[in-house]
Amino acid sequence: MSHEVIQSTVVPIIYLVSTVLFIFGIKRLSKVKTARQGNTLAAVGMLLAIVGALLELGTVDYRWIAGGMILGTIIGAAFAIRVQMTSMPEMVALFNGFGGIASALVATSVYWKLVVQQGGAGTVAEVIGTDEAITVMLSILIGGITFTGSIVALMKLQGSLKNGQPILLPARHFITFGLLFASIVFGVIAVVAAGSDSVQWVLLLAGGALILGILLTIPIGGADMPVVVSLLNSYSGVAASMAGFVIGNPLLIIGGAMVGAAGLILTQIMCVAMNRSLLNVLVGGFGVTDGAGGGGSDEYTSVTSCGPEEAAMVLEDAESVIIIPGYGLAVAQAQHAVRELADLLKARGTKVTYGIHPVAGRMPGHMNVLLAEADVPYEELLEMDVINPEFKSTDVVIILGANDVVNPIASKDPTSPIAGMPILNAHEARSVFVVKRSLSPGYAGIKNELFEYDNTMMIFGDAKKVLQGLIGEVKDL
Repeated sequence: MSHEVIQSTVVPIIYLVSTVLFIFGIKRLSKVKTARQGNTLAAVGMLLAIVGALLELGTVDYRWIAGGMILGTIIGAAFAIRVQMTSMPEMVALFNGFGGIASALVATSVYWKLVVQQGGAGTVAEVIGTDEAITVMLSILIGGITFTGSIVALMKLQGSLKNGQPILLPARHFITFGLLFASIVFGVIAVVAAGSDSVQWVLLLAGGALILGILLTIPIGGADMPVVVSLLNSYSGVAASMAGFVIGNPLLIIGGAMVGAAGLILTQIMCVAMNRSLLNVLVGGFGVTDGAGGGGSDEYTSVTSCGPEEAAMVLEDAESVIIIPGYGLAVAQAQHAVRELADLLKARGTKVTYGIHPVAGRMPGHMNVLLAEADVPYEELLEMDVINPEFKSTDVVIILGANDVVNPIASKDPTSPIAGMPILNAHEARSVFVVKRSLSPGYAGIKNELFEYDNTMMIFGDAKKVLQGLIGEVKDL
């Protein structure tokens, strides 16, 4: 079969099948129960996409292709085996960055080959076409922002950059918008400049994009990391779509557009869950500029604490228990312990479910992934809107490391930094046990009113150790 026939018949069919697999893969990812199937479908679709692209190119050096695939497989396998579940948000942020820089490098390579090496005296727009020239510059801009923004997000998630707190530069908004405007100007000049003269403008554009990624991310605090991760994921998809226009690959255009749209939709869901606009998140400073107001005094005056033995006595008579996981559960790697406790309670006839807040943890779906690792049944993971009506008739709520997402002040004090944020109504249950290392505030920087409620008891300590203590006490009942 000739290369022309393969290009005109086989490749389009492969691209079509790959696109369908991407669509169904994303659809299956929308539910915890089918997420693994969705991931598998998307992976098969990506493999077909690579095969289709190689067939379309025809004459390629497969030694480089094989080497790249082997190296990528080794790196991917190493990440999958070595990276702890607690570090999954950091890995997602890093992958977003890799996607952005890959798209930018693809666009840059096309520009370098067609314009600098072969372009002659014409302008960039004349050599590769105006539309292609614009998409090259957009891919470099968005890809560069995604890369450095993701690296900063990773450092914030690790706590290695000011412990994840916002970094607020003087006149940061003027600096950021000024640099964005300058980068757009650099890109426009590069499009209309002659081939050899455009290099300096492309370099300025790339430099501006890399700095912009930093400036756009450093003022955003750790509380907004789920939104940032979703938004950077959207950026990486848009950058990939732009790269698809550059190289004329329809599948890359479609795939990038789907990732971009899905990331943007998820970003909006995260913003709604926090009762904040996307602009408010991007402006940054949450927990620093706003954290001083609302929520009353930062001092606790009437906190009641207990140990695993007292908690187990209450659990003995409980007919229903709701477990609310938070980042403290992830830090302690206590997902298997909580599953063991839940199994013990269910064996005694207790109904056990899990209340999942959309922004609990450090990335969208963090708690779902964490509990799935411990084989917690999918049907027991209930979203906020589903679980909230159940709290009033629930005997015991166990909160594991969550803070702001269960703070009743959100619905009581309009001056609070989290005013209006939808929360899990844990305070409505008959008894509430909060497992935390200390009374330290959450990312919003305010005290949690729930800790002083009459029906709340604090169990101080590492979540895994506390749960192990509870397991021992429940076994002895």
